[in-house]
Amino acid sequence: QVQLVESGGGLVQAGGSLRLSCAASGSIFSINAMGWYRQGPGKQRELVADITSAGTTVYAESAKGRFTISRDNAKNTVYLQMNGLKPEDTGVYYCNWRRRVDPITNYWGQGTQVTVSS
Repeated sequence: QVQLVESGGGLVQAGGSLRLSCAASGSIFSINAMGWYRQGPGKQRELVADITSAGTTVYAESAKGRFTISRDNAKNTVYLQMNGLKPEDTGVYYCNWRRRVDPITNYWGQGTQVTVSS
């Protein structure tokens, strides 16, 4: 089992910044990936950004140039620095941890609300 604790959401005006954090604990397998997903009102959950334990990153097109994902492997923590926030970035942000070798397993955080006002 892996437990994920997120923090850093909140209300911000358009153009502002927020930094999300997610700390993983429990049975952490070293070959893993951590990421952030977003679920906007009435929308499906979608990938925002992902980073492997080796440092390889993937970003959604909407996040490129504005968001930066990083991680501290010693702390099993992933961060999402969000700059230039837009109202369409509003949603619940979920942290994801997944093991990248068999057995592939996924864990999710409880979610943190990000609201961007225009």
